[in-house]
Amino acid sequence: MEILSFEITGKMAHFRKYYANNTAFSFSIPPRTTLMGIVAAAMGWPRDSYYEKLSSDCVQFGVRVLTPLKKSFQRLNFLSIKSLGDMSKDGSSDFRGKGGRIQTPFEIITGLDLTKDDVSYQIFVKPNKSGEKVFQEIKQSFNNTSPVFNITLGSACFSASIKNIKVINSDHIKELDSSDFVWINSAVPSYLIENLEFDKNEFENYNFVEEDMMPGDFIEDNNREVKSMNRLLFSITPNPLRVKLKSSFYQLNYQHELINIQFMDS
Repeated sequence: MEILSFEITGKMAHFRKYYANNTAFSFSIPPRTTLMGIVAAAMGWPRDSYYEKLSSDCVQFGVRVLTPLKKSFQRLNFLSIKSLGDMSKDGSSDFRGKGGRIQTPFEIITGLDLTKDDVSYQIFVKPNKSGEKVFQEIKQSFNNTSPVFNITLGSACFSASIKNIKVINSDHIKELDSSDFVWINSAVPSYLIENLEFDKNEFENYNFVEEDMMPGDFIEDNNREVKSMNRLLFSITPNPLRVKLKSSFYQLNYQHELINIQFMDS
């Protein structure tokens, strides 16, 4: 067994909620479909061509928050486009501002201090049996070449960088079972959680626990209709969750640190 780990870091992020067409709410962590796009961009795969080979049947994704996150609403000053106008006559058009402007709310994810902090996630990629070939292709590319296309944290304007790429081999991976509470460092599918424990003496660690429903898979290549959803529980700080699980979890010896993770599509 091998797991590819890498960190993705940027100044701001926005992962638009799929059900918000006329507003701009954002998920706090990248959904599985966004992680597919990040990997595909790094590989240089054409748009909409990778949904099947990166599906949950082939590849599993996990995500860990590395820096405390904060959400805030900003206003974008968009052009108000109601008509095309006639550019051939007087050059006037709503695309040139004739129709005025309209302010649209836009939710942005940042660090706690925008001047000093970044948004940073650790991503884990593991193959299933049918995805071993594409995993080897991804592993080789990440280790030997720079990303082909620009990497972003959601929106195209939020450029990001990939760093700390590491392949964790089977000698540093344990699949464990526990009937007791364990610390989990990544997002966890809600249906795998039997119980969630809060220590009253550590209440500050649990102010930012969230649960959200996120898109997981698309139906097929070139079809962006959502096939499956992932309901996930996670913290938007680096503090792990203390949970009792109904299934096994993975313990990784990562850079002299033991971390416990689950995959979003387990």
